[in-house]
Amino acid sequence: MAARSVIALVSVAEVVAGDLADHLERRGHDVRQARQPWEAETLLSAGGIDVVVVGDEVTQAESRELLKRYSSQGAGGEGGPDFILICRPRDLVDKVLALELGAADVVESPLNVRELAARIGGLLMRRGRAAGELIVLENATVDLRSAMVMHRSGAEDQLSPGQVALLKLFLASPRKVLTRDDIIAAAPAENADAFDRSIDSRIVRLRRKLDTETITTIRGAGYRFDPPASRNE
Repeated sequence: MAARSVIALVSVAEVVAGDLADHLERRGHDVRQARQPWEAETLLSAGGIDVVVVGDEVTQAESRELLKRYSSQGAGGEGGPDFILICRPRDLVDKVLALELGAADVVESPLNVRELAARIGGLLMRRGRAAGELIVLENATVDLRSAMVMHRSGAEDQLSPGQVALLKLFLASPRKVLTRDDIIAAAPAENADAFDRSIDSRIVRLRRKLDTETITTIRGAGYRFDPPASRNE
């Protein structure tokens, strides 16, 4: 199993840091925090960090010093972490300077935690550290690695191991009708109620949690998964 990606939060406001850490950890990342820039020195010098998020309480001078010493574009070299700086609305010159000194991204506060997490995920993908196995449906995105369903509304749901196995079975057989026997054999129920009549309720619960119409019932035959893209073909 691949090692978990490591995200460092440096002087990120407590409210944002708590929500962001929870969001990232539920997606399979390790999160480490440093309240002050001097604590970040110890954290970053130990190595093993993939992405660093620096909060807007850090002074420009302190941010520049961290970038020069540890970023992948600075003294840290190719093995160094990528930096995202959170800043208050200010002159374009400050943002450009941060980028020139090695910041991978600069975002203004106030910010959206999900957007920041997506930016982190993009940097991880560039580093070859995939943020997850994402499946895009009509009204939600599913991260199979963390078993999370992220709805367009902002709400989130957790898939059970049995639901993940069932979804993976459908994903592996797009547009193919799967019989009840196929489903029982490849994605057995999570309890003793694995009789034929329980399959219908499992499908209904999965459809409801995914808020999708891509899984259809083929009367007298079984169930079929039609990827959203097929609707536009």
